[in-house]
Amino acid sequence: MVAVIPGARSLTEPLAASVVTLGSFDGVHRGHQVLITKAVDAARERGVPAVGYTFHPHPASVIAPDRSPPTLMGIEERAFTMGRYGLDFILVEPFDAAFSRVTADEFIAEYLVDRLHPRHVVVGFNFAYGRGRGGDPNHLRTAGERFGFDVEVVEAVAAEGEVASSTAIRTYIEDGNLNDARRLLGRDPVLTGTVVPGDQRGRTLGFPTANLDLDATLVPAYGVYSSRVAILEPDGEPEAVYDGVTNIGHRPTFDGRTVSAETFLLDYQGDLYGRRLRVSLVERLRNEQKFSGIDALRAQLGRDVEAARDSLAARS
Repeated sequence: MVAVIPGARSLTEPLAASVVTLGSFDGVHRGHQVLITKAVDAARERGVPAVGYTFHPHPASVIAPDRSPPTLMGIEERAFTMGRYGLDFILVEPFDAAFSRVTADEFIAEYLVDRLHPRHVVVGFNFAYGRGRGGDPNHLRTAGERFGFDVEVVEAVAAEGEVASSTAIRTYIEDGNLNDARRLLGRDPVLTGTVVPGDQRGRTLGFPTANLDLDATLVPAYGVYSSRVAILEPDGEPEAVYDGVTNIGHRPTFDGRTVSAETFLLDYQGDLYGRRLRVSLVERLRNEQKFSGIDALRAQLGRDVEAARDSLAARS
């Protein structure tokens, strides 16, 4: 299991040497995966730890909160996903108002060099850091010459002609376009959250659902989705995975006013309250709609389950 460290200054002892990749890594999409893989490969060649250095909350939410978009995943899911690509450490730097005032030179000297002693640093072509985004890859190269580390800058990564970016993926998910989101992510879009008590209507309909208190992330287009649902261990690894049907929206048949995410796990029986779930969205089966009554809704839920089974069987 990869070690997650809450900030460079929380290291009990500085690392003697490392290879570091820096970035927000929101979504851990195909471009981010290239950064991480290059860092891991360089670390193995040098016989030193590979460190993924990221920031939480997203810098934009502190610097320009009125213009900050929702993130694609919570920090726990981001760290778990980054760790799947071979990193030895994930360093999550708390990004607050005080940290936003740290200059680019101070960041390099006090946070990167003093604590991690990098021999090689991997960043994306558009990476910026320090107060007022004063640091960029050229500034990083100059710092590397001073402090003795190499810098590898990775250009944009494209999938079928489109650059992988968190912004593009966010738009696709908001539109319910899972295929294009999946193309840039390299995997299914996911929702994560903790199961909390709901209004129990699913039980009365014959489809008991797990009501998710979602991590504060992007909400996909409203509707019904076929999904694969992982019940998570505390370290984020799946204890078990079930096929499922996930409904996202306002539940208009019941005049719902708040957005909910409810998942019916096919062929599962048990109590999930308090458990964390990772819901991988596979296919958007239909839009959200209002039904004339309980019987009409129940009949449609039955059709949704069959459609989900067909959808997921096609992916097996």
